[in-house]
Amino acid sequence: MSNEKKTFYITTPIYYTSGHLHIGNSYTTVAADTMARYKRMCGYDVMMLTGTDEHGQKVERKAQEAGKTPKEFTDEIVADIKNIWEVLGIHYDKFIRTSDDYHVAAVQKIYQELYDKGEIYKSEYEGHYCSPCESFWTESQLVDGKCPDCGRPVEKAKEESYFFRLSKYQDRLIELLENNPGLLQPEARAAEMINNFLKPGLKDLCVSRTTIKWGVPLPFDERHVAYVWIDALSNYLTALGYKSDDDGLMKKYWPADIHLVGKDIVRFHTIIWFAVLMALDVELPKQVYGHGWLQMNGDKVSKSKASGAACIVDPIFLAEHFGKDAVRYFLLREMPFGSDGEYTYDGLMNRINADLANDLGNLVSRSTAMAVKYFDGKIPAARVSEPVDEELLSLTKTVGASAKPYMEAMSFSLALTEIFKLVSRANKYIDETAPWALAKDPEKSDRLATVLANLFEAIRVISNLLIPFMPDTCEKILSCIGASAVAWDSCAQEGCLSGEIAVSPCEALFPRIDVKKELSAVGLGEDTPAEKPAKKEKKKKSSEPSPAAEIGIEDFLNVDLSVAKVLECEAVENSEKLLKLKVTFGNEERQIVSGIAKAYAPADLIGHNVVVVKNLKPAVIFGLESFGMILASGQGENIHVMFADESNPGDRIR
Repeated sequence: MSNEKKTFYITTPIYYTSGHLHIGNSYTTVAADTMARYKRMCGYDVMMLTGTDEHGQKVERKAQEAGKTPKEFTDEIVADIKNIWEVLGIHYDKFIRTSDDYHVAAVQKIYQELYDKGEIYKSEYEGHYCSPCESFWTESQLVDGKCPDCGRPVEKAKEESYFFRLSKYQDRLIELLENNPGLLQPEARAAEMINNFLKPGLKDLCVSRTTIKWGVPLPFDERHVAYVWIDALSNYLTALGYKSDDDGLMKKYWPADIHLVGKDIVRFHTIIWFAVLMALDVELPKQVYGHGWLQMNGDKVSKSKASGAACIVDPIFLAEHFGKDAVRYFLLREMPFGSDGEYTYDGLMNRINADLANDLGNLVSRSTAMAVKYFDGKIPAARVSEPVDEELLSLTKTVGASAKPYMEAMSFSLALTEIFKLVSRANKYIDETAPWALAKDPEKSDRLATVLANLFEAIRVISNLLIPFMPDTCEKILSCIGASAVAWDSCAQEGCLSGEIAVSPCEALFPRIDVKKELSAVGLGEDTPAEKPAKKEKKKKSSEPSPAAEIGIEDFLNVDLSVAKVLECEAVENSEKLLKLKVTFGNEERQIVSGIAKAYAPADLIGHNVVVVKNLKPAVIFGLESFGMILASGQGENIHVMFADESNPGDRIR
């Protein structure tokens, strides 16, 4: 049997060096770092790649405006980006710049191979070009005469260009995305690519410019420079030594396990990138994950939308002000990873107060304080167990396994929900056992020691499982309780705190924040537009529902109505209406939250087949992620679920 270590290659998009990054840009790299840390805990040899995309018209213009050469301009931006990653605790294995000599040389070889194969030909481009997005558009693709991606003005362009035969791969790409549901995640992204870009028809892609000098010169025609998206996407290969004298990393890590990208650039990473890889006869990545946007008032986060308080989206300000682990936690706990999430400055502070200061921080600080007060920091090995211990001990042993499937699927919010169930249970255990009362009775010293030992075992497991999210905080906690980091699957092993436990005080990990004071300090109030959307005028509800607008057959076919079998079902705590269901479509399991609890008990649904809107945009309901909607009619206690017990899980309703 081979002892070779399992490998895991995860990439972020390389960041465009036309300006400074904000918290929305950082979201992707924090997520990638979290996944990389988790995989290392699972025993993988991990390669995490990030970097900078430095060529193109926009960078060239920005440099001119600043009175610098493009290289001088990008050097400053790169230093800024690396500083942000350090401040946020990002541990990347390689940082690539598209101005690196080895990358430039490899891109030229890629172009030469495509040209020699007849995949690239010379013609003339006439159309529209969006400089900020570095994208070409036809007249019919524009929206109100502007770029359909960013909404900014486009420029007319006419010049001699080289074209890549993208149209040649249309049918092959459709077949690929239709027959490989795990390749592009979330699944709704694949339908978007097929219906919005592939089926309407692909045109050959302009892949060179003559009016720009800051770029990679084409080896067969140096008057042209490479299209920045071909240049940028190639980094995933060139960083591993593709088309170099040393391609050891390429052989070791390719194909990539995950290309992690924002949903706005999925088109480039699937349609264009996949076609180029096909043309080069290079194996495709195993998965492209197009996550949602961090939004502010319903729009993508940007510094220009911070209503003058630019610091509230500056990752360096946030990390230095609240601590990098608090910022990392908020991004991954608040945002359901596959869909858009809302960012507000007060939301960040409230999440820190509730989860980190009140729950986690309070658990650790009062537990260590009791150990020092009652046992001088030395908890004896005595064990006097009682029934009240069992629930805490059981959850301590199983929480790692219950969070693992969510980590594997990059459902970070759900994984954190599972881990914080143990945080909540441990705090409740303190109230149930009342250690301060036990301390008053010398004859209950052994019982007191047992209670504290159980708490520290829970804290040890919590701290290990939170390492991918909050590495510095967890290192501090483990040090305070005399424990060490272990592999993910080893967290539940007993005996890690056997014998006498040495504990030192752990001061407040996350001091409570005065939200109103902080909002005032940065010039924001509770009603500032940057924090809350403008109030909309309420319309009187009609007693009769409005008639639905007519749709065409194409619209109906875009709705994926599929049969799913209910595997598990339970009531949502503190909600009268909601049930949390685990369903299977045959080859995929999902969590769905449904407002049918007044009409159905969990036992009424388990084992039955139901009809689900499968490609509905993911949502967070009552703090739980929901991936789909169960079809039902009626309201309240008169709801009727659409059962499909005669069909098979995964069947489409047509």
